[in-house]
Amino acid sequence: MTMLRMASRTDCSDKEAAIIRISAILLAFLFAAFFIALLGHNPLSVYSSMIEGAFGTVYRIKETIIKAIPLIITSLGISLAFKLKFWNIGAEGQIMMGAIGATFCALTLKDVPPYILLPLMGAGSIICGGIWGAIPAFFRAKFKTNETIFTLMMNYISLKFLTYLQYGPWKDPEALGFPKIQGFAQNAILPTLFGIHIGWIISLILIVIMYSFINHTKIGYEINVVGESENTARYAGINVKAIIIYTIFLSGGLCGLAGMIEVSGVDKTLSVEITHGVGYTAIITSWLSSLRAPVIAIVCILFAALVQSGTFIQMAFQIPQSAAQILQGMILFFVLGSEFFIRYKLSYIRKKKVEEL
Repeated sequence: MTMLRMASRTDCSDKEAAIIRISAILLAFLFAAFFIALLGHNPLSVYSSMIEGAFGTVYRIKETIIKAIPLIITSLGISLAFKLKFWNIGAEGQIMMGAIGATFCALTLKDVPPYILLPLMGAGSIICGGIWGAIPAFFRAKFKTNETIFTLMMNYISLKFLTYLQYGPWKDPEALGFPKIQGFAQNAILPTLFGIHIGWIISLILIVIMYSFINHTKIGYEINVVGESENTARYAGINVKAIIIYTIFLSGGLCGLAGMIEVSGVDKTLSVEITHGVGYTAIITSWLSSLRAPVIAIVCILFAALVQSGTFIQMAFQIPQSAAQILQGMILFFVLGSEFFIRYKLSYIRKKKVEEL
């Protein structure tokens, strides 16, 4: 008789981890090929169309990058919280609150020049998103509350607040009764560079800043220490409560900035659909990138390409949206599953050894 034993794995090198992840991706496409064949399509044709749909033309490349921008910024914010072992599931709400802060500036400061208004919108989004993140951080630091449930519930509060604004005080009186918020004036819209709003430049700058902040600053070191062990941090003289609140304020602020970029660079207005599920998707992308800022950019672009290509094959092959989502989910499932084999190892134990244990 044998038993299956699971143990934590600490000896997995970067090379072995890369091999496991690549193998998982290949297996994902292999299993997805069977699903595609059941739908009556040639898997190779579908896969080549997915690449074409994400990178086949200049327009599609731009669309992929536009989808990746908020995902990158939100993932940076979530990864900051995760390094602290603070499970921030409230990025959706923080994005909404950041978008609300930016929209408030856009609607009330219509005559302000863009070089003043846009920074104010960015600051407003960071402050609103940061405060929305700092609230559960305060309760976690002060009363040891469960931040997972707290941040998740705050998503619903922000959604209802945004709905109230859209259907109430901020409802456009010229929309003939339709519940929409007035579109932004030109001075509140992000300028473009190479046909894409400058959010892509902001995201690149943030990647460099976050990498330097975590790896080359005193506060970054303290965040890592608190994340490893709060007791060790206290013994070292670190103010744990202050680090938790400060870090999650930054985490929420980054997510809020993603909201500002979406309303100013993409939608040109605010609505309840502003997040497009980015807050939840960023949890996956930040985890897959092992919370490392440079890797986050690569993972988010690939994930955005997967979403963009899924939309393309729906039209090219008349595949239902649900089938395209199953295909995306299948690939994601294998990639996430590979993390298990990187972090844990399975071994068989013979009966005699089981009795000894």
